[in-house]
Amino acid sequence: MRKSWDAYFLDIAHLVATRSTCDRLHVGALIVKDKNIIATGYNGSPSGMPHCDEVGHEMEGGSCVRTIHAEQNALLQAAKHGHSVEGSNLYITHSPCYTCAKLIVTSGIQRVYVSELFRSTKGVDLLKEAGVYFEVLTQSNGLEI
Repeated sequence: MRKSWDAYFLDIAHLVATRSTCDRLHVGALIVKDKNIIATGYNGSPSGMPHCDEVGHEMEGGSCVRTIHAEQNALLQAAKHGHSVEGSNLYITHSPCYTCAKLIVTSGIQRVYVSELFRSTKGVDLLKEAGVYFEVLTQSNGLEI
């Protein structure tokens, strides 16, 4: 059986997550517009800066702040290469934090698909309140990993 487009793109987000340099959680993100990948991102330190897997974590309030989140990196890559994300889909291995959700809403992304819910659902609540379609894809609703 052929995978759905959503399952296919979420599989790629999982592959992107393998590039993560923060061993606390490997997260991958993929921005897709008209079934074309326009940007990818994974959680890691700013370009040229030391990574968690090299120098350790920089912890504040129970979170590592050394890294840029996968969603942020994907949005930055799209901007860097001149790609509009207006009306696009975002595929993420884990649901976005509140800050990333604000960026997603403001960027014009219309749909967000994830494999797993992260510990806080505040970001998901914001997406839904802003009218951004949100779905957790599982094997029972179309995801075949």
